Amino acid sequence: MIAVDRGNAKPLHRQIYDAFRAMILERKLQPGHQIPSTRTLAGELGISRIPVLGAYAQLIAEGYIESRAGAGTFVTHSLHDQLLSRHMQNNGANNPAPLVASSVSECLRARGEPWLRGTGAFSVGQLAYDHFPFRAWSDLVTRHARRVCASSMNYADPMGLPEFREAVVAYLRTARGVQCEASQIMVVNGSQQALDLTSRVLLDANSPVWIEEPGYEFLRHALTLSGCRLVPVPVDKEGLDVAAGIQLCRNARAAFVTPSHQYPLGATMSASRRLQLLEWASGSNSWIVEDDYDSEYRYESMPIASLQGLDRGSRVIYIGTFSKTLFPSLRLGYVAIPSSLLDRFTAVRRASDLCPPHLYQAALSDFMNEGYFARHVRKTRVLYAERRSALVEAIQEEFGSDLEIVGAEAGMHLVLTLPPVMSDREISMRAADEGLWLWPLSTAYVGKNVRQGFILGFGSTKATEMRHHVRRLRKVLLSCWRNHQETRRKPTLKR
Repeated sequence: MIAVDRGNAKPLHRQIYDAFRAMILERKLQPGHQIPSTRTLAGELGISRIPVLGAYAQLIAEGYIESRAGAGTFVTHSLHDQLLSRHMQNNGANNPAPLVASSVSECLRARGEPWLRGTGAFSVGQLAYDHFPFRAWSDLVTRHARRVCASSMNYADPMGLPEFREAVVAYLRTARGVQCEASQIMVVNGSQQALDLTSRVLLDANSPVWIEEPGYEFLRHALTLSGCRLVPVPVDKEGLDVAAGIQLCRNARAAFVTPSHQYPLGATMSASRRLQLLEWASGSNSWIVEDDYDSEYRYESMPIASLQGLDRGSRVIYIGTFSKTLFPSLRLGYVAIPSSLLDRFTAVRRASDLCPPHLYQAALSDFMNEGYFARHVRKTRVLYAERRSALVEAIQEEFGSDLEIVGAEAGMHLVLTLPPVMSDREISMRAADEGLWLWPLSTAYVGKNVRQGFILGFGSTKATEMRHHVRRLRKVLLSCWRNHQETRRKPTLKR
């Protein structure tokens, strides 16, 4: 039952060890079965006794075999049948175990999409990095990097640095109308971690939860990993259709919304819808999670106040991030938590990553308190308004009324819709080969009523270059349209 190959690069002792181990785990050798002595096996294989001794020593050390004085060597009795059977199921060729949990499959599918990897024209989430005040930021980071002390190097408060939370609260009260204290602010590694933490705190397996349709793809990932049941609620020009949500699932545990700037269609939730949503949450004992991801950038009016500021029943969890105002790799965001949930959030935070890192919190505290942050937001608001106007004008000039522009009033992206017969995913794949990063609108949908189009980012593209890239986009669309028409004209074979 044991064979060795002297020409194999694997050492002889390892070949013998692997062969015995495999036979034991595959139950070809049962617990209690005697195996040959080292002298006998070495003679049968025609090799030195030394590699056999080495293999047996390793098998004994790992508990696969045991040596009994005066009796011989046996497969260990303590290897229970159930353990062996389970190992065979996990490793057997006829019954392979799944590589990952089923809830991870959607995350894996999204990992390789080109629009998630590319940087450049129309890439969503890219900013005007060339206008960031690097000198001031670098000086502040250096200042705090030199102030090394035990408290800055040790585990810290899971809620975050107190002075940074004070700076965040001061900003939220004046700029977003958020009503909370610094003790209610938890510092997180961006809004994605905030969404994940919130879903873990609020939701159990199979908990029904409202999401916007269309909505943020990576929110779906976080909720799916929590095992909850997604209830897609349609969005119109007033934001989430609360009446439709109540009809679909009145007793949903929570509603995840982007009321100031709906992602991706850009609608602002009307005042009546906001009050209706708060009334539903209070009456159903449900929660509202407000993702306020880029509300600083609004071009045709003042920024819209937060939904949380209207909440008198403490049913809103408010999420914000510095990824859009500063830069994504900063990985700093925040959650304003109702007092009744603070202990739960803290417990989940401790179980996930204990506490946020110290250095960037300290630097950003000074960045905000010394006025750099407010000046940067004002400057980039003007800059992004210019780039947004350039994109809208270029699209209108190149496409006329053939394609509809949606949600261009705020943020750093807009939506360009396509005729239903065209596939935005296929076109996005083709555009990636040309260095254009078009995020398909269809990926934002869960249900069957899917609109085709693109989510176009404009934050990183200069206004003077916008027309050039839109013309490149037009060439790609025309090429794909011709291919579509030619495919339709091809005769089908008769049976």
